[in-house]
Amino acid sequence: MPDDAWPVRLGLLRLTDAAPVFLAEALGLFAAEGAAVQLSVEPSWANIADKLAFGLLDAAMMLPPLALAMEFGLRGPKAPLVVPMGLSLNGNSIVLTRKLADAVLEGDERLSPPEAGQRLRHLLRSRPRRPRLAVVHTFSTHDLLLRCWLAASGIDPEQDVELVVVPPVETAAALASGRIDGFCAGAPWGAVAARSGIGRTVLLSSAIWPNHPEKCLAARADWAARHPAELQGLLRALLRASAICGDPVEAGALAVLLAARARVGVPAELIAPSLGSGESADVDRSLFAAHAATFPSRAHARWLTRQMGRWRALPADAAAKAERLYRPDLYAEAARAIGLRELPDPS
Repeated sequence: MPDDAWPVRLGLLRLTDAAPVFLAEALGLFAAEGAAVQLSVEPSWANIADKLAFGLLDAAMMLPPLALAMEFGLRGPKAPLVVPMGLSLNGNSIVLTRKLADAVLEGDERLSPPEAGQRLRHLLRSRPRRPRLAVVHTFSTHDLLLRCWLAASGIDPEQDVELVVVPPVETAAALASGRIDGFCAGAPWGAVAARSGIGRTVLLSSAIWPNHPEKCLAARADWAARHPAELQGLLRALLRASAICGDPVEAGALAVLLAARARVGVPAELIAPSLGSGESADVDRSLFAAHAATFPSRAHARWLTRQMGRWRALPADAAAKAERLYRPDLYAEAARAIGLRELPDPS
């Protein structure tokens, strides 16, 4: 079979902010835009990265720092990528065991980052061991934002806590088993932990950096170069889906769609608050259209690269590579094709 006959192999995880991808498939938007797409629901970000690196996926919902790490050659085989689109902003929760969270919150439902950090720092002084906190991948927004908050609170992320990696879908179970004392993960896993009574959210990621970049679309650079029409169809479909996901009126129906076993696979009432339907102290809302959520901002790439450089050595040309990775030109072509004219500054 010729290469052009194969569908686009698109990877993703079971998360609320996979909504544009799942919705585009369910509504037939990929096919309508001329892109035959085969979704591949993966168990972890490591699987996504490995399959992209070895050519088993053509594109994927991705953590921006992981895309940067692959471009910088920091994990596994080097895999040149392009990031032509953002998929979401915000959406993560910092969850602690119920006992530890109750001690931090002291009856409050919401605290500012400095307040929560100071209370946690005070509690850590009396603990016999460092708490073990999970992030969903070493190279993730979760890791960077958690470190940023801890460091700003006078808690050394390298010395005062133990950071480990647990895939998002496993975080609530890891908390229940006592393997970890807390985690930073995307929806709906904070809500799952709260519903079961094993955990409670002490801080939302949007409180650390309002409207921070969360997920993006990444594609293998060689595939994108060979299949520009398919890539543009993919982008047009996801832009249309993102607009629907960003409409609060659609939140209830979207939660039901995501609740299916083949998608996120948890009850719709645990997903809905992260889509903007109802309120929950344990859930941060994902943004899919507002605040230029879909735009692949090079300013975001620069911030993420600087934060990565706080905690590990980066190649000397990391800043230049980050600039090349993000492709607002590809985004602009797709956006204009569906009638979007007001585009953010690509710088």
